[in-house]
Amino acid sequence: MDRILLFNKWDTSGITINDPALREYINLKPIFVPRTGGRNVKIKFHKSKNNIVERLMNKLMVPGHRGKEHRLTSGVCTGKSLTVYRIIKEALEIIEKQTKENPVKILVKAVENAAPREEITSIEYGGARYPQSVDCSPQRRVDIALKIMAQGSYAQSFRGKRRAAECLADEIIKAYNIDNKSAAIAKKLELERQAEASR
Repeated sequence: MDRILLFNKWDTSGITINDPALREYINLKPIFVPRTGGRNVKIKFHKSKNNIVERLMNKLMVPGHRGKEHRLTSGVCTGKSLTVYRIIKEALEIIEKQTKENPVKILVKAVENAAPREEITSIEYGGARYPQSVDCSPQRRVDIALKIMAQGSYAQSFRGKRRAAECLADEIIKAYNIDNKSAAIAKKLELERQAEASR
């Protein structure tokens, strides 16, 4: 029997996830079209059962949130799954062309590298607010990494000459190489530095 290939191009069966905390939360289940709309995940922590590529697609459709403000916009991509599908497929093709490796493997390693281990929260004590470092849950680590990748790629392509797919591919490759020019890696380092100062 033939294997199911993602986008009918890339095999996900041989990809290993090195971070033991993220193994349950990065799903590489084989699927032809990574667009289920969550129809087959009616359980607790259901988004962990979605393929990691589909989760990135969902983040690309709503990249505008930063706090309570919509400071960034996806423009034509908001809620347009076919547009985002094309962007993701094109970005993976660019990654494969540049690295000569399986682009899904590159994406998984980039998410592992960009997932922060600690962040800060605010606690109130005696009428004053103090920052307090907290451990980041694995589900949230993956969410933050995907969100910052989406926001970073849109920030690069917004009012620029480069297309969204090129910027997304560039962001993923930089995160894979642990390059500080990657928005996701820069955000991870900033969060962990703030958490270390707030212990």
